[in-house]
Amino acid sequence: MVTEHRAEHDDHPDHRALAGGTTRAGVFGISDGLVTNVSLIIGFASSGVDASFVRLAGIASAVAGAVSMAAGEWVSVKSQNDLVKREMALELRELKRNASAETSELAGIYRSHGMSSRQAEASAAEVMQDPERAVMVHAREEFGLDPAHLPNPLNVAAVSLISFLLGAFLPVLPWLGGSGNGARLASVVIGVVAAAVLGAMIARQSERSWVMGSARQVGITVLAVAITYLIGSLVGVNVS
Repeated sequence: MVTEHRAEHDDHPDHRALAGGTTRAGVFGISDGLVTNVSLIIGFASSGVDASFVRLAGIASAVAGAVSMAAGEWVSVKSQNDLVKREMALELRELKRNASAETSELAGIYRSHGMSSRQAEASAAEVMQDPERAVMVHAREEFGLDPAHLPNPLNVAAVSLISFLLGAFLPVLPWLGGSGNGARLASVVIGVVAAAVLGAMIARQSERSWVMGSARQVGITVLAVAITYLIGSLVGVNVS
């Protein structure tokens, strides 16, 4: 059964990518980096500081945010995997100590899936003949987990780091050689266009309307920019 399950994943690589967590990390990384930095840059720019301060703030925010997000993803995924392994160990111990009760429990799960009582009991008994295979089945049926395809913490952290940097550096580009209203407007335009493209890509992947997906992502970005622009304009800075 484990072999069959692995074969199913091999036939559908997209499912494996989603289970691995890298798709989620990539999407959140780009989105967070883009929204965070375009709003921060506009907030600084509207306060009246020199372009060099805006540029420094944008680069520092991109690097710090990417490192922080990658570290958070690594800790989160690593902790989740450790919990899964702990549950697996407890389940394996329970299978060996109380095989009869676990067999009945598994048969009950199979019956809830539509099997007849006789077929459910026969299937559960067959699975329970191999404790290692049985614990994999129990994990999937009871906890909704696939122990054979746990996400790799380093992979998720790396994807998160790179995607955040990508999203965060886009609105910084106009400030590398520009300043003033031109650079400010360019940052907003880049942020809006990138948000629209990202929203459309996410929507298409989930088979939803790309127009609605783009509108939602652009709305979030514009709202964040408007808030930080207002704060920057009201607060301002006094640099001596």
